[in-house]
Amino acid sequence: MKVNVYSEVKKLKIVLLHRPGLELENIEPDLLEELLFEDIPYLKKAQQEHDYFAKALKDNGVEVKYVTDLLTNTLEKKGLKEQFVDEYLNLSEVKNEYILEALKEYLLSFETKEMVRKIISGVRIDEFKLNKKSFSTVVHLNKQFYLLPLPNLYFQRDPVAFVGRGALINRMKTKARRRESLFMKYVLKYSDEFSDIPIYYDMNEPFSIEGGDVLVLSDKVLAIGISQRTDPEAIEKVANKIFYESDESFDTILAINMPKKRAYMHLDTIFTMVSENKFLVHSKLETSLHVYVLKKNKHEFEVTEEDLQLEDVLKKYLERNDIELIKCGGDDEIAAKREQWNDGSNVLAISPGTVIAYERNYVTNQLLRERGVNVIEIPSSELSRGRGGPRCMSMPICRE
Repeated sequence: MKVNVYSEVKKLKIVLLHRPGLELENIEPDLLEELLFEDIPYLKKAQQEHDYFAKALKDNGVEVKYVTDLLTNTLEKKGLKEQFVDEYLNLSEVKNEYILEALKEYLLSFETKEMVRKIISGVRIDEFKLNKKSFSTVVHLNKQFYLLPLPNLYFQRDPVAFVGRGALINRMKTKARRRESLFMKYVLKYSDEFSDIPIYYDMNEPFSIEGGDVLVLSDKVLAIGISQRTDPEAIEKVANKIFYESDESFDTILAINMPKKRAYMHLDTIFTMVSENKFLVHSKLETSLHVYVLKKNKHEFEVTEEDLQLEDVLKKYLERNDIELIKCGGDDEIAAKREQWNDGSNVLAISPGTVIAYERNYVTNQLLRERGVNVIEIPSSELSRGRGGPRCMSMPICRE
């Protein structure tokens, strides 16, 4: 499978998705904060909405790959089922050795496809009985799950980021999401579909980085958010790897320092590219960001600070004078807040000037159309409850 991502907007050819499953049924109110949700989606409707999203992609010539299919095929063909379970349980930090062995036996009793689904949906303590219980085992059972579900997995943008001809296997910030990166790690490392793909970051690194903070603005320029979820040290490591340990064309990284708040979770929740010169942004974006420029030199990169407004930074480093920033919600402060909350700034460009957006953000969508952008709307009453839009739900593997 060809990896080729040198733009945010060139025609999308192959994309990675995850269709939400029973993991959404295992979200309950006491776990909302730990699982990074503010509400509980209705699974049946969420699946219908996600299928609509996938159909919109396919109807526009995009090949859709599902992470569960890629992982299942890899584990089966390479005989890696037990190895994967061992590594997954290790990441899950199961402390009790007896529970650990019982979980391993339970998971391996499933066919590979069902095992992958079970790992994603989580394992409740009432699903199977332990043959014996020590005192420490009983103490550890004072909860509802052996393994927590992975409800954020339908946001495929974050665990892995394809950049140029390679990939970042990301270290996720929170424990709730850290296991997600293991899925594509196995696919990229062992699958026949991905041969000799260079890896520009590894999930075992100590610093966190998530794909929602990584934007490929051109074949020369990356933008990476310094956010609640991405550490500046991780950006330095990515810069060194791409600039000096690869043959990539990238020579500039715009490291955009963001407020460390959930409302500014990732760069792509406040800033997405919709065409070669148009960007959709949070209505308050201009006053809240500071940009550091990492520039490739002969032996080590140089860091400078830019005091310019974001529009001028983009003009300078993309070498274009026609940059346009389109505010989410426009000048209507209430509409801007409402639609920003529902990821109005988070759209997926499938070709220059054509984006997929949530239909509920009708003010922003109309503003895009008035600026010449073709907007394909998808329903989102349930998908949006996870706080992420079409870009969050997709990971481009190949663009023209």
